[in-house]
Amino acid sequence: MENIQNHIKFSRKDSTKFFRLLNKRVNNYFKENNIKKTGNWKLHLKAVAMFSLFLTPYFLILTLDISQWWMLLLTVVMGAGMAGVGMNIMHDGNHGSYSSKKWVNKFMGGTIYVLAGNVYNWQVQHNVLHHTYTNIHGHDEDLDAGRIIRFSEHAKWYSFHRFQHYYSVFLYGLLTFNWALTTDFKQTKNYLKRKLSYGKMPNPVAQWSIIAITKLIYVSIWIVIPMLILSISWWKILIGFFVMHYTAGLILSIVFQLAHVVKETEMPLPDETGSMKNTWAIHQLFTTVNFATKNKIVNWFTGGLNHQVEHHIFPNISHIHYSKIAKIVKETASECNLPYHEYKTTRAAIIAHFQHLKEMGSKPAIS
Repeated sequence: MENIQNHIKFSRKDSTKFFRLLNKRVNNYFKENNIKKTGNWKLHLKAVAMFSLFLTPYFLILTLDISQWWMLLLTVVMGAGMAGVGMNIMHDGNHGSYSSKKWVNKFMGGTIYVLAGNVYNWQVQHNVLHHTYTNIHGHDEDLDAGRIIRFSEHAKWYSFHRFQHYYSVFLYGLLTFNWALTTDFKQTKNYLKRKLSYGKMPNPVAQWSIIAITKLIYVSIWIVIPMLILSISWWKILIGFFVMHYTAGLILSIVFQLAHVVKETEMPLPDETGSMKNTWAIHQLFTTVNFATKNKIVNWFTGGLNHQVEHHIFPNISHIHYSKIAKIVKETASECNLPYHEYKTTRAAIIAHFQHLKEMGSKPAIS
């Protein structure tokens, strides 16, 4: 079957003029307050904090004479820091919103290499496929977990899905571990074949070279060096490596799932001509949800990914501004009689996610 990804068309009809009105109001907010849409000292300070959380335990493990249980605990801290760098620094960098300077964004976006990922793959999957085709089955790869988890009613049902609301959380922790081992190779092969890119199409030889070199450096830093320096069994180092990744993967997966894979969000399909019912901006309101936006700790640690509505409509605005522009987005949506989904707490969003998984795991009624 021909891939209709390039043929999906969002509606241009918006009688409420929602996005035009919202964009004007948000632009006025930045103009009136004389502030840039990119990051500021708060983000730079957070970058130092997140990198410290991620890298300090690594150097402590290599230099201090501490028990192996303390080492294991520090790998958990490293995992939390790894997720923090991904959500706060790498994410803004690859969206071009960390700084007004391109080289700074490129550098910060490149921190994905110390998280085991790849810039080209991430930008295609996230910036192109996820942000353009949000929650559209077969196009948004964030909805694709293979056969093992059924996120959408449009996905094929298997009998083992009846238990997915129990076992899925154990699989979520494998996200970044899979980045390190297999995902980047599969995605590069797939994306180059389909000629997908975010900006200029990379040279295939250069892309494969980057994959090979960065993976070798990554393995050297996180596995080879500890094996050479630490006088503990090699398998214990691999366990620490896995625990770090599992912690990061669990945090990242759950944060992303709460924004799109819950009962309140829709997963619409295009019609037979590839046309979507709503404009792109309105589509984001129906497919995205916020959670715990009043919780300062969640706001700070998740890099504003709990303000997913604002992020999806304005991906080029740094997350440090989301709590300020959220009121504008919410009021404008209300004026235009459009939805603005949000959960008051993280707990409520988690419950909603696993309720959705349970519902998707039930055997579909025969139509």
